Amino acid sequence: MFAKGSPLRALAARVAGHTIVLFAKAVTAVRADWRGTAPVPRQRVYFGNHTSNGDMPMIWSVLPPAIRRQTRPVAAADYWLRTPLRAFAGAEVFRAVLIDRRPEARTEDPMAVILAALADGSSLIIFPEGARNTGPDPLLPFKSGLYNIGRAYPEVDLVPSWIANLTAIMPKGEVIPLPLMCTVTFGAPMRVLPGEDKAAFLARASAALAALRPGAEPLPMIALEALHGIAPPGAGPTGTVP
Repeated sequence: MFAKGSPLRALAARVAGHTIVLFAKAVTAVRADWRGTAPVPRQRVYFGNHTSNGDMPMIWSVLPPAIRRQTRPVAAADYWLRTPLRAFAGAEVFRAVLIDRRPEARTEDPMAVILAALADGSSLIIFPEGARNTGPDPLLPFKSGLYNIGRAYPEVDLVPSWIANLTAIMPKGEVIPLPLMCTVTFGAPMRVLPGEDKAAFLARASAALAALRPGAEPLPMIALEALHGIAPPGAGPTGTVP
């Protein structure tokens, strides 16, 4: 492998990134459904459901190239630094914000590392469940990180991003992918409302994400407005996101 910081190593990382995008699209036919927003070049946090190790590459792969270059997934250092190849992919191909999940081993506060990446202007990909969901419920309870991000950076869009069919395409233990299409559906951006507490916001964010899953019951407009903090006509101030 080329020396760290060398132009050839940077070129290798770019080639590897393009290869990952092509592989993801060839194997899963992954596509983006920008249902609630447009792929505009502004700072965002894409938060998704988590059922497999392929979730992060799926969201990353469907972003337009200019947005992808500014977007960094938040990922587990203890996983991505386990081997030299993973370390290269995590740190240099995906440019991941690597955090250590082991309280006894880490030397930095994970939230401080995430907020520093936002301060640098990066967009992020996160999975607020905090662990892979292998149960029957659509989502696990959200951890507090998404709320803390929204409070620290109220101007940053929080975009729900539902990944559909990935576990059906690559069932556990299977080697050959099944011929299904993976879709990443992006919903309307959210923000923490003034005075909104952690429990209320996380429930709202979880509901907004779950509403994007295939087969979810369509919500009436007033319920959608409530999920995204939009006041109905004639209502008082609510801190509505424009």
